[in-house]
Amino acid sequence: MSTDDTRTRILNAAGPVFAEKGFSDATVRDICQAANVNVASVNYHFGDKEQLYIATVTQARELRVRKVQFPVWSAETLPEEKLRDYLMTMITRMLGTNQAPWQATLMMREVLHPTAACKALVKDHFRPDFDLLVGILREIMPEGTPDFKLHLIGFSILGQCLNYRVAGEVVAIMIDEQERRDHYSITQLAEHIAEFSLAALGCIAPYSERSQSQSSRSIPAPNHSRASTTAGRSVSR
Repeated sequence: MSTDDTRTRILNAAGPVFAEKGFSDATVRDICQAANVNVASVNYHFGDKEQLYIATVTQARELRVRKVQFPVWSAETLPEEKLRDYLMTMITRMLGTNQAPWQATLMMREVLHPTAACKALVKDHFRPDFDLLVGILREIMPEGTPDFKLHLIGFSILGQCLNYRVAGEVVAIMIDEQERRDHYSITQLAEHIAEFSLAALGCIAPYSERSQSQSSRSIPAPNHSRASTTAGRSVSR
């Protein structure tokens, strides 16, 4: 077995173990048994359990990002359309990438109970994604809007997305099954959050000023390949 093969086997085995047991309860012996390698291999390839954990969390995130990337916008793309694309990307990453179950579990563990791996995630992934959103908001908001306000708005928008990842099972219990099937696909959730956010930002009319037909209209899905692959997916059952 080559050095690269051994490292890959350890990484692939570590993901499900860390997802099931968490960083503290997972042991190097558990992981090496799953990978069918010598216990010393972890120290050789990663240094220690913490570095292996960081590498595993990073891999889980990179696999998700690689499957669903942000579109490349032209200079003529309106910021409102960029926001719709951004939300479609984020909701798809959170709910519809067809990732292995352990990947979603591991990422959620890290978000809810951050470890040293969270710093790497923020630096390499969360921060660039958030900065992209803030840049879109800077195009939408009046010139001179302070950074702290853009940050607060960005967190409010992302919070809507996270609700369906963190509390998806609760949402599924609270609403009727037929309603969930009819109105909670990934595309519909992204469209709703886009419409709600754009109304709050003054880009479209508030709900209170629109007729019932206008309020229930669908925002066209972003025009890129992801849209066709996400239609029909829904909030966790």
